[in-house]
Amino acid sequence: MSMLDGHEAERKTREQIEAEAELFGPLTSSVRSLIDATVMTDAAPEHIVRARALVEEAAALLDSRRMSAPFGTKWSADGTRRSWGNAVIGLRNPIAPLLEVAYEDGLASAEADLGAAYEGPPGLVHGGVVALLLDQILGGAADHAGVPGMTGTLTVRYRKGTRLGPVRVTARVDRVEGVKTFAVGRVHTADGLCAEAEGIFVLPREVRDMVAEMGRPQ
Repeated sequence: MSMLDGHEAERKTREQIEAEAELFGPLTSSVRSLIDATVMTDAAPEHIVRARALVEEAAALLDSRRMSAPFGTKWSADGTRRSWGNAVIGLRNPIAPLLEVAYEDGLASAEADLGAAYEGPPGLVHGGVVALLLDQILGGAADHAGVPGMTGTLTVRYRKGTRLGPVRVTARVDRVEGVKTFAVGRVHTADGLCAEAEGIFVLPREVRDMVAEMGRPQ
């Protein structure tokens, strides 16, 4: 897939976007709570049967009208970017831990509360989820530094199990070599350092060609 695929310019105003966020944010939060409740429930069988019927009814309502493609990334005229379908930061994606990444002095940082839906070994976050968070925040650090790319490699070193609950993820750009950006990051909990990673992000050729074309005199 091209890095350019799924990017779309939109004409919605900031007010329209804010109204959509107010509409879909609570829905996604409710579904996220439903996922956790489904994992943790010990309800009576008749309650589970009723809940299933209600979920299927809700799914039918939402499925009555669908977008023609996944949400992708939408750009408004003022430069606002929305990746609401993203599996880590997507406002409309209930499986996303919904990292809200902050950037300061070259450091990207975010916190999340990982519940039962993200369990791997008993009481611990699945290692793939740890890698997912690191991939996202390393890529975000590269993008924010103005040297974006798609993940070429991601090397994760697991220092200890990451307990379910609050986690903190950080990342920064280490260096840039041509079209490759090297970023490093870490995952911490109250237990200390749990994982660290290095990612290499590569600017695809079609993006390089597009930038070069835009820079050529007319």
